[in-house]
Amino acid sequence: MISVDEALARIVANVRRLPPREVALLDAVDRFAARDVSAGLSLPPFDNSSVDGYAVMAASCAIGTRLKVVGEQAAGPDRSLSIQPGEALRILTGAPLPAGADAVIMQEETEREGNEVLLKAEVRPGEFVRQRGGDVTEGQKLLAAGERVRTQTVALLAAQGMSSLQVGGEVQATVVSTGDELVAPGSPLRAGQIYESNSILLQTMLTNCGVDVVSVTHCQDRAEEIEAALRAGARCDVMVITGGVSVGAHDLVKPALAKIGATLDLWKVAVKPGKPFLFGRANECAVFGLPGNPISAFVTFLLFVRPAIFKLMGADDAELRLPESTARLRVAVHNDAARPHYVRGSLRHGSFTPVGLQESHALFGLSRSNALLLAPSGAEIAAGELVTVSTWE
Repeated sequence: MISVDEALARIVANVRRLPPREVALLDAVDRFAARDVSAGLSLPPFDNSSVDGYAVMAASCAIGTRLKVVGEQAAGPDRSLSIQPGEALRILTGAPLPAGADAVIMQEETEREGNEVLLKAEVRPGEFVRQRGGDVTEGQKLLAAGERVRTQTVALLAAQGMSSLQVGGEVQATVVSTGDELVAPGSPLRAGQIYESNSILLQTMLTNCGVDVVSVTHCQDRAEEIEAALRAGARCDVMVITGGVSVGAHDLVKPALAKIGATLDLWKVAVKPGKPFLFGRANECAVFGLPGNPISAFVTFLLFVRPAIFKLMGADDAELRLPESTARLRVAVHNDAARPHYVRGSLRHGSFTPVGLQESHALFGLSRSNALLLAPSGAEIAAGELVTVSTWE
C-alpha cells in the first residue's frame, strides 16, 4: 500500500490540463482562470463624489463661508464643468469632479440660499472624493492563472468592461456502478438486495465540481456487461467506477479494464475508509476505481478524484487540496488501525464533533457531516484539543 500523499502526487502527475475555452462571465463562476488578467482600466476611472453635496476648493472653505453655486453635475456624462475660488458646484453621488475642485462637502453640512450655499462644516482636501485608481490601477493583476473565479471576481471583471473570460476546459465524466445486490431506487427489493446510492452520490459530487456528467450506468456482475460499459465510458475525460475493484470472484472491474487497454498506476492506498482504490488511464481518460461502500467512495472522491478534476480544469496547486479550518474537538478521537482514518463530523461555531457510526457503510452520519478530521494511525486526540479539519462545502 502507498500513502495518501504519494497516491495524490502520482494521480496529479498523470493528469494534463484540458485546452482552455472562452465563456461568458456568468458562466465563469467557480471555474479556473486560464491566464493572468490585468486591469486595463483604473477604478474609479475618474475622480468622483462619494456623496450628494457641493464640489469645492478646500482652500476657499471655512465655517460660515458663502459660495456661489455655478451649476450642477449628476452621475453620467461628464459636462466638463469647472469652478474658481469662491464657487461651488452642486454634485451628486458618482458624478465626475469638476476641474478646480479638490473636495466635496455633504449637503447635510450646508444650507442653500438662492444661488449661494452656506458652509456649516470645515472642508479638508480630498474629502468625499473617490480618487481615480484608488481601488485599481491600470496594469494591476486582478486574477492569476489557475485561480478560482468567484462571484466577487466577475463583478470586478465586469467593471473592467469584460463580458467573457478564458477558463480551463470543460470536463466530461461517466459513472459506472457494479453489483448484483444493488437495485435502482423506486424498484422493489428482494431478500439480500439494497438500493444503489453510490451513483447519485458520485453524480452529485461531480456536478458540484463543475463536471458535465455524460452518462450513469449500472452493471450486474457480468464481465461482458462491465467491459462494454467501461469501453463506452473511456470516451470521456474521467470515468468513475464504484464497486468491483477488489480481488473477489465477483470483482470484475480490474480484468475488464485490462481488456479495454487501460493501464493501472496504483492499486491500494493506506486510507480508511477507502480501501481498495485504483487509478489508471484508458487512452486520454482518467479512470478511478472507488470502493463499493458509500462512505469509502465519498472519501476517496474527495481525496483523489476532486483534485484530478480541478487540475484538468486548469486549477493551480493551491486549489487542489480541500479547504481547511481549525476547530476544537468536542470528544476524544483515537485510531488504533494501521491506516490513517478520516473521521466524518460536524463543524459548527469552531467546534468539531464526530457524527454517527464511523463505518464505511453508514450513510446517516455522513448526511449530517460537513468536515473530515484526519486521525493518523495510532493517534490519541483528547477532547478540547485544537485540530485541523477539511471541508468540502
